[in-house]
Amino acid sequence: MSIHGHEVLNMMIESGEQYTEQSLVAAIQARFGAEERFHTCSAEDMTAGELVAFLAARGKFIPAAEGFSTHESKICRH
Repeated sequence: MSIHGHEVLNMMIESGEQYTEQSLVAAIQARFGAEERFHTCSAEDMTAGELVAFLAARGKFIPAAEGFSTHESKICRH
């Protein structure tokens, strides 16, 4: 089974927290499991770390004082 990256973005929004890449990977693994794989609209079979790098490279994160967050506007709707 694979979790869509949108679920990670929604988790970030629901938490209201700011993350670093390391803390986000830890939060993803705590919520979904360390062995879980992730996919997006254009990529698949990613680890939590690969997903975080993928989302960062596509501008899905909003820089903040203590790391970054995201917003619903960053989630594609197709």
